[in-house]
Formats: sequence, structure tokens, C-alpha cells
Amino acid sequence: MATTMQGFTAGHNCCINDIKQETNQLSSDEKLSRCKLATLFRIVDYFGWTQTIYNHISVRLNDCRDQYLVNPFGLLYNEVSAEKLLKVNMEGDVLGSGSTTLGFNAAGFVLHSAIHEARPDVNCIIHLHTSDVVAVSTMRCGLLPISQEALIVGDVSYHPYEGILIDEQEMKDIQDNLGPNNKVMILENHGVVACGSTVEEAFHYLYHVMIACTTQGLNTGYPYRKPELVQMS
Repeated sequence: MATTMQGFTAGHNCCINDIKQETNQLSSDEKLSRCKLATLFRIVDYFGWTQTIYNHISVRLNDCRDQYLVNPFGLLYNEVSAEKLLKVNMEGDVLGSGSTTLGFNAAGFVLHSAIHEARPDVNCIIHLHTSDVVAVSTMRCGLLPISQEALIVGDVSYHPYEGILIDEQEMKDIQDNLGPNNKVMILENHGVVACGSTVEEAFHYLYHVMIACTTQGLNTGYPYRKPELVQMS
């Protein structure tokens, strides 16, 4: 199986649209959202931005605004398909388990529910952490406007490192730090979140912030930020 530095990009890919014709309980809007989200997982995998089964992407359902689709925890990105996606609500209840027996990532629930709840304009959220993104997230200077791609991204929010995102108390901090307008938030010493009103817009921001981070990472000499929770021995 071919691999990249970050994840798997070739191998046993399954069909993206595996929704069975007899699955009539799904609305046409949900079927389309499932196919778009499953396609986005394959695109992220194609670019080598995956980290095996970790990280997560979600899409809010248009006909049920308090519900969203997210990847089951345990699948590689090239294994995610339309029918395997989980449907969850803002309280963390799994309303549709898809075609697997897998649950969702607890950290993913905290992050995605916090943003979907606070930002009704955001319908798609992508979270990942490649080496380039993590490197920039450690820099005290943050993402610098030193490339065209960084300028396309525009204003960026920052969320201080507080450990793995499993504390529901952190949801309020995430909402406050993202703010009402920005579409990209760097999780310090952790990774990045790219948001959009559509799947396409979220990928637009993700694509350009990834290039911006790679470009900045090639420039050395910036002072680095250390996470306060790390104790150096």
C-alpha cells in the first residue's frame, strides 16, 4: 500500500456513495451531504493530510440544524463512505450509527459541537494536524501574512493549548476564541480548524492555510511557543 508522510493515500478504497436505494428514510439533502462529506475525506487523504484514524470532519444537516454528520472513530479516511458516517446531535447522542458499529471521537464532539452551536453560519468543520500546521501552531508569531495563501486565509483565531479536547468546559473557550467571523482557528501546539458555510468553502480555507503553513515552516528563526501543560524533565 502506498503511503505519504502523514497518512495512507492508496490501498483498499471503498465506494464513496454506498447509500442503498432502499434507504428511503434519508432525505435527498442528507444523502447529498453524506456524499459530499465522504468525498472530502478522500480529498484530504489524497493530499496526504491524514493521521491514520485520527482527526475529524463534520457537516451540519440543512433540514435538522442541531444535527451533523461526522466520521466514525476507527476508520482510515480512505475507508469513509456516505453510509458509514455517524449522525449526532449537539448533546452527543448518536441518532444514526451508519453501517458500522463504531462510535465517535470524544474530542471531536467537543470541538465540532462547540463551533456548530456558536456559529450558525458554519456548516462544515475540518480539523487536522500535519507537521507543518503543528510547527506553525508552536510559533509565538502565529500565522504570518508572508504568502499569498496566508492573505487569502485572512484573519485567524487562536485557541491556547489545554490538552486533549475532552473537557466540555473547554467548549465555551473554543467558541469565544473562534469569535463571530473568522473561518480559521489555530489550536496552539495542536493543529488547525477550517470552517465554511459549505463543504467547498471549508476546503478552500483548509487548502490555503496548509500552503501558508508549509511556506512559513520553510522560514526558520521564529521564537516558539511552549504549551503550558508540558513539564520538561
